[in-house]
Amino acid sequence: MSDRPLDVIVYGATSFVGQILCRYLVQEFGTPSAPNRRRLRWGVAGRSATKLADLKTTLGEAAASLPTFIAEATDEPALSVMAREARVVVSTVGPYALYGDTLVKACAEAGTAYCDLTGEAHWVKKMIDAHEATARKSGARIVPCCGFDSIPSDLGTWWLQQQSLLHYGEPCTEVKMRVKSMRGGASGGTVASALNIIREALADPAVRKVYSNPYSLCPEAPKNTARQHNVKGAEYDADFDAWVAPFIMSAINARVVLRSNALSNNAWGSAFRYDEGMMTGRGTRGRMRAMTFAAGLAGFAAGAALAPTRWLMEKTILPAPGEGPGEAAQQSGSWDFRFIGRTKDGRDLRTRVTGERDPGYGSTAMMLGEAAACLALDIGPELPGGFWTPSTAMGEALQQRLTTHAKVRFEVLDDA
Repeated sequence: MSDRPLDVIVYGATSFVGQILCRYLVQEFGTPSAPNRRRLRWGVAGRSATKLADLKTTLGEAAASLPTFIAEATDEPALSVMAREARVVVSTVGPYALYGDTLVKACAEAGTAYCDLTGEAHWVKKMIDAHEATARKSGARIVPCCGFDSIPSDLGTWWLQQQSLLHYGEPCTEVKMRVKSMRGGASGGTVASALNIIREALADPAVRKVYSNPYSLCPEAPKNTARQHNVKGAEYDADFDAWVAPFIMSAINARVVLRSNALSNNAWGSAFRYDEGMMTGRGTRGRMRAMTFAAGLAGFAAGAALAPTRWLMEKTILPAPGEGPGEAAQQSGSWDFRFIGRTKDGRDLRTRVTGERDPGYGSTAMMLGEAAACLALDIGPELPGGFWTPSTAMGEALQQRLTTHAKVRFEVLDDA
């Protein structure tokens, strides 16, 4: 792929997250005709020439020269031509279960690396089943889940394991992630993806099976034999001395982390366990918060499961596609993930991963941009084609990029 004209193409550049991503790329890399301190040859793509032209205008004079590609999400010939123009295609077009199939197919056939910000586990499973063999043959490295779903969880667990090997000489066989804090808003695209997951799960038993099986994204071998815990309601966690509630993103994050262990030949153990939750505080107040949050999630799912109430929610209280938190909210957002790992002989290691800006948008755009650049510029031919997770595809190279450029910090809190 070294002879391809571009390093990265942003498909869905005019979407809510796509626009934030493009602004980040201009800020960090400039444009092909006016590069910044870090050079990246990149272009934009989408279905509307008018909207892409408007986007380039808002990005500034230097963006006028950005290569532009027009392709509908189902236009396989156009997407195939586009895919062959770059080393990496990064997609922000969701819900991916509705709009993502054809682009993944085009990249797998063209030998083009691909990344996105999906949190749709059933769609990832469908793409692995459909295109893994093709990607292996062509050399395409396909890496879904490169946004807030699931880089903090996946790379955070990988980094904790590196520290465990450094401190204890062995990996942790159990890891918990707890959300300490998270400030940010939801966009219409995220809401649309969540609602579509519920719709598809109601209609298809195979989709429900993906979300009931924590190993649904893992290859058939090697096997993990551990029974995985799932935080379903309010519960007290003695390791963190706090009440915890379900974390909605664990439905994708836990499956990605377990897949990382499997793709690493069970490097963290054949009985490795992982779970996620949100800390709500201590004592009676923390318990009540956990119960209220769990009840709220259950109520949202119940409402979204019924067509009339789902329609009412979409029309009255939920953001529409294309809407999302404003610039001030994106800049003021933040997130703080806490991890505890435990080795086979009972030694503990505590770490945290933190980020600045709105987790799902400002921070996601930085993570996604650096993941795309990492795939294009840092990952050599030693990584074969196929479907990977962020940590198994990029590991230390991505962790260093995030620390240096994307305001993500990885810290050890104590050694015991």
